[in-house]
Amino acid sequence: MRTKIVISTVSALAGLALLSGCATVDTAAPPPTRPPAPPTSSGAPAPAPVEDAKLPPLPEVAAANATIVKTAPPPPAGVPCGAGVDACIDLSANKTWLIQDGAVTYGPAPITHGRPGHLTPPGTFKVGWKDIDHKSSEFDDAPMPFSVFFNGGIAFHQGSLSDLSHGCIHLSRAAAETYYNALSVGDTVQVVP
Repeated sequence: MRTKIVISTVSALAGLALLSGCATVDTAAPPPTRPPAPPTSSGAPAPAPVEDAKLPPLPEVAAANATIVKTAPPPPAGVPCGAGVDACIDLSANKTWLIQDGAVTYGPAPITHGRPGHLTPPGTFKVGWKDIDHKSSEFDDAPMPFSVFFNGGIAFHQGSLSDLSHGCIHLSRAAAETYYNALSVGDTVQVVP
């Protein structure tokens, strides 16, 4: 019987130690760092606390005020697009390239592009969206695998390399898959005539 009492006493003491340990931890928000200003007998406003005093201005640091200009790397030799593009399309040469940090990462890859009446417009565009298994809503649910849309309804996608498109950039399956995996929404695509 005595053993039970000792164990019970030890357990009770351990429980009290835990409770007292928990009770000493202050989890409430800390008190305000300054007490409220005491009222003055003359009705004059109380003096401002030291924390609200105006500090002198910080000295000028020239480097902090300098404008940092990041320049895009120049295009690789033989690529007709400007600096800073992620994909370049040369309509007259029927070629395209993927570019990263000023170096060609893929290409030149052969392409076909828009036919008369549906020409692919030149310009600089941003990738707007991607769809791995897109079907054309405009052309009888025509399959457009690995679509990367960069100018409204115009996209890179897998398509015929012998037949002209309705404005899209047709790529081989391997190239279309590579472009789909390499380009992200917001990347820059330049189309040159």
